[in-house]
Amino acid sequence: MNLIASSRRTATTVAAMLLTLALLAGTWVVATAQRASALDPFTGYLMVHFTGESASGEQIYLAHSTDGLNWTDLNNGGPVVVSTVGTRGVRDPAIVRSPQGDKYWIIATDLRIASGTSWSDAANRGSTSLVVWESTNLVDWSEPRLVNVAGSISGAGNAWAPEAIYDPATGDYVVYWATNAARNGVTKHRIYYSRTKDFQTFSAAQLYIERPGTQGIIDTQIVESPTSVGGFRYYRASADGHITIEASNSILGTWTTIGNLSHMGISNGTGGGNVVEGPMWMPFNNGTSWALWLDQFATGRGYMPIRSSNLGSTQNFQTVSSYNLGGTKKRHGSILQITAAEQSRIVARWGSTAVSRIQSYNFQDRYVRHANYDVRIDPNVSPAQDGQWRIVPGLAGTGTVSFQSVNLPDHYLRHESFDFVLARYDGTSTFRADASFRAVAGLASSSWTSYQSYNFPDRYIRHYAYQLRLDTITDATGRADATFRAVG
Repeated sequence: MNLIASSRRTATTVAAMLLTLALLAGTWVVATAQRASALDPFTGYLMVHFTGESASGEQIYLAHSTDGLNWTDLNNGGPVVVSTVGTRGVRDPAIVRSPQGDKYWIIATDLRIASGTSWSDAANRGSTSLVVWESTNLVDWSEPRLVNVAGSISGAGNAWAPEAIYDPATGDYVVYWATNAARNGVTKHRIYYSRTKDFQTFSAAQLYIERPGTQGIIDTQIVESPTSVGGFRYYRASADGHITIEASNSILGTWTTIGNLSHMGISNGTGGGNVVEGPMWMPFNNGTSWALWLDQFATGRGYMPIRSSNLGSTQNFQTVSSYNLGGTKKRHGSILQITAAEQSRIVARWGSTAVSRIQSYNFQDRYVRHANYDVRIDPNVSPAQDGQWRIVPGLAGTGTVSFQSVNLPDHYLRHESFDFVLARYDGTSTFRADASFRAVAGLASSSWTSYQSYNFPDRYIRHYAYQLRLDTITDATGRADATFRAVG
């Protein structure tokens, strides 16, 4: 009887163990498949960044590269998405892809120094929220939303330089950022973290990185090393007086200091030399080396790359002399390796567009131009760029076009009360609708083009007394006034 009972218990235990192993194996397979699905062959790189403290520089800009060293500005050098929440400006953006490769997020600091905010106010009495955008395809982005990640930190003065990394151990994302607050009698920047599955609901903030004494830390970024070259799974670079490189086998585990870049004459201020910030990791698509981009903010020269084939020692880092960052200054951001499909979508939507002039049908010596942000048709436009446009995919979506200024690439042609102005893109759905048009066969000649309003489809772009208006068209004069063609 006891032998039978013992056998039954043994069988039950074995069955339970087998079931547990099967479940664990299934979980491992699912997790591995999810992580691998985002690792289709990478063919390019996408950089998300801001450009500086100009009127529109603290917004989201994109650049594309096929080799990781030579970059082309997307959207003709204009911002791609614009913050309409919080301070109405963003810095230090990070871009995140889901393990399945079916969702993307941009998170950024809610800060606009260009509005007149002082650095002291921003650090001590600033926004404790991050700005978040979401996309399923890298080209169509949601409206921005605020997430108050640092609101629960006692005396929090800000929330700066956010980053996020997927944690396979828990199936969620670790979001981390810098907050300036008093702790143990010392007020300084420390790195805090929170967890989220959807970038909408976040766990309470917890302390992540604190340096000894009064040394603060603002910028830090983690990269995963899939081949563990150097002996660790994760590496992070932090701006804490030096550019300190650390390593760990788990995101929230114990970190080992590898070294810093003082031997290269590079620091975050404590060591002098070339003073940099905003370390930005980029694994090369060949899988054998990494770039660490550093923002040379002290000299205003923007990013520079250094390269390593083994992150296990800072002695492996070497400077890179041949690179090109394109036409805009690249400030603190992040880089995403992208697949051929992702690259195709991005270039189709945001790639460079030819420069055109918009010629009037019935006054063929006149072209659409902006002057003091008003829009009209003139002959002999001077300076010439005032009459040059890029006809880009419409801000309001498929089937429309928008007119982007060549010399003011963050400005678009839009109607206001049926009058036309050149206005800076403010990211709102109203702006997108006002600045989008359907190109249709010319009302006066089918070989030319007329532009129908997206949000007032009974109205068309036309000139009246040489000024551009949005009108209903009822006669032959109106049809001629509303007919144009794009010429090189």
